[in-house]
Amino acid sequence: MTFTSSKELTDAIKPVATVLTDRVTVSGSLSTDLIDRLAHTAAFGADAEVKGTARWVLQHLAAAAGIRLASIHDLYIAMGRGEAGGFTVPAINVRAMAYDTGRAVFRAAKQLDAGAFILEIARSEIGYTEQRPHEYAAVMMAAALRERFAGPIFLQGDHVQVNAKKFAGADRDTELETLRGLIREEIAAGFYNLDIDTSTLVDLDKATIDEQQAVNCALAADFTAFIRHHEPADVTISVGGEIGEVGGKNSDVHELRAFMKGYQAALAAKGAALTGISKISVQTGTAHGGFVGADGKVRTDIKIDLETLRELSRVARDEYGLAGAVQHGASTLPADAFDAFPEAGACEIHLATNFQNMVYDHPRLPAALRDEMYAWVRAHAQEERKPKDTEEQFIYKARKKAIGPFKRQIWELPEDIRAALGQALEDQFTFLMTKLRVGGTASVVQRFVTAADTIPTRETAVLAAGGKITAAEQKAEGLAD
Repeated sequence: MTFTSSKELTDAIKPVATVLTDRVTVSGSLSTDLIDRLAHTAAFGADAEVKGTARWVLQHLAAAAGIRLASIHDLYIAMGRGEAGGFTVPAINVRAMAYDTGRAVFRAAKQLDAGAFILEIARSEIGYTEQRPHEYAAVMMAAALRERFAGPIFLQGDHVQVNAKKFAGADRDTELETLRGLIREEIAAGFYNLDIDTSTLVDLDKATIDEQQAVNCALAADFTAFIRHHEPADVTISVGGEIGEVGGKNSDVHELRAFMKGYQAALAAKGAALTGISKISVQTGTAHGGFVGADGKVRTDIKIDLETLRELSRVARDEYGLAGAVQHGASTLPADAFDAFPEAGACEIHLATNFQNMVYDHPRLPAALRDEMYAWVRAHAQEERKPKDTEEQFIYKARKKAIGPFKRQIWELPEDIRAALGQALEDQFTFLMTKLRVGGTASVVQRFVTAADTIPTRETAVLAAGGKITAAEQKAEGLAD
């Protein structure tokens, strides 16, 4: 399925498009087989040249079909002004079988005429799913092409997160420069939505809330300014801040006000004209991956502090012009929980682990493959094991680490198995989009969002395709909903 060379690739698309040095001119209709092959090559091409060429071609083919990458910033600011709202934007972390999962998202969106949804990947996920930003962008655009979706696509760098241990030690400068490098890489790939997570540095042992949030404020402003200096001329990247680490103490309005006071002052000191954040992530009682019992099953008796979420969203809009508060760690909540988020005014909700669970636990996933992945986890992911974990808890929490090493096997499952998994995912995305009330939001996106004209050059795409996932990245511990 994978093209073996750039020449084979360009020859294959000659009937429908002409590939020149700096652009691709589309003259015909793309076959599903051609899109599938381009997507597969974008992920698994034998070398950087063919892999990067496939990604570059996909971006041009997508643009010709009305699919472009965009920032959700202007829509969120419209929500802050009260000119749009009544829905909660799902931010979907795509981990396993990325192409088929992306296709399922776009089928659900088309069916519901939804435009307000985000596809995202966290810093930690990039490592253990082995998907660098340029690959992720190309595969998601291929998925949109395959399902004949048209409109802006919002790609988001989730949890661009500072490692607290490294920040507190001798590796502080290296850690911050690593994050700046990731931001540059994500912007270059078309990630025009970035969630800066410096909430790991909130120190609840400090005497006052202002002191607790001080480092969070300063670093969030530093990264915002860095983003503004690197974003394309025609894009205002949507930047998110975070006031409370998910899984920890629940956030409150006092922390929000303390963060915004400190953040706005720190950002103003870097330039009066710099645009700030468009949303704020908070903690209301959830945990990344859900709360897992000794049997390895996710508990469904979790109570979210909806009144806190409602009040934080109201203050974020009324006092600061933000879209509202962002709910993390929600994909494993019970089905009847999702109606509450639009009611509470949450502007965005992050969803990830349950989609991974649906792949691992689907009856059509070959048992032999699952067993092989679990054996790999036991041999290579012991850093995820906590002293009190049962075997079932360990496997549940650590199995995400097998997605990258087994990426190709999952992508290349027989078509009937992938179709069954894809249908289950599509049904879940349709359910969530309906509950979150993003059906019919294509028109509000069209009203407020202008997609970017920028497409990475072929040289940029090929250079990025040479990037490797390091061993440290594969082992990285970090948040991803």
